[in-house]
Amino acid sequence: MTSETITAAAAGTWRLGDLAINRLGFGAMRLTHLADGSPSDRERVTGVLRRAVELGVNHIDTAAFYFSPLRSANELINRALAPYADDLVITTKVGPGRDAAGQWWWAEPGQLRGQVEENLRQLGRDHLDVVNLRVPRRETTGSVAEHFGALAELRTAGLIRHLGISNARPDHLAQAQAIAPVVCVQNPYGIGSPAEDHAFLDACGEQGIAFVPFFAIAGAGKEAGASAEDSAEVRALAEAHGVSAAQLRLAWTLSRGPHVLAIPGTGNPDHLVENVAAGSLRLTAEEVALLTAG
Repeated sequence: MTSETITAAAAGTWRLGDLAINRLGFGAMRLTHLADGSPSDRERVTGVLRRAVELGVNHIDTAAFYFSPLRSANELINRALAPYADDLVITTKVGPGRDAAGQWWWAEPGQLRGQVEENLRQLGRDHLDVVNLRVPRRETTGSVAEHFGALAELRTAGLIRHLGISNARPDHLAQAQAIAPVVCVQNPYGIGSPAEDHAFLDACGEQGIAFVPFFAIAGAGKEAGASAEDSAEVRALAEAHGVSAAQLRLAWTLSRGPHVLAIPGTGNPDHLVENVAAGSLRLTAEEVALLTAG
């Protein structure tokens, strides 16, 4: 696959509310540090962000809790891309927080405004395009109504344009939808996900809600990055198409429906180009079904 001339537009477009974006976006989590935990090179990752926009990426996913001792993803985005292009959509998430030592805590409804304002300050924005309420653990969390209601009030106040939920279940989506419109669901998802996750993705599409997988490339590796163990089906199809396993995983993700977005993250400019190019790869229905069953 010749990737140098392919832009994010090759993946097609979707709308988050009234915001039109290319379906191949960029996740900021990996900007702050390398896989071994050491700080990223500031100039290198600033260049990656600028190159992403040059390649047509107009949807960036970030969070105030994406930081290392020396780097903040939001502030890197601000430094690299402000003043922001009119068509650039920045999605962030609230709910989790981290103190200066990196220890996690979870916000009460009354603390969400402070988290929203932290994102506004770091990004240098007067409003946030999309804010996802991140649910602590979708297996055990009860109602999200109180937290989501607090964000809906901030939307009414003009601090937030659109709302989404993350790490959520179908009942969480129903609770949120009863309070305010939901434009996206951001959940862990990829090849090998269980049947109920496939069903939730399909249900979002039926409601016109974007489904935004994270860990689409990493799979079981999650925050640590892509696993070295790809299935025989992934390896064979990647070889047949002349692409990497990561590119095949992204192409499969996008093939799951026109409402499915991709937000692969990287601090490597070469990987960025490869990720964007994956948006032009089209899999057959048989190939998609084979990988989905796997």
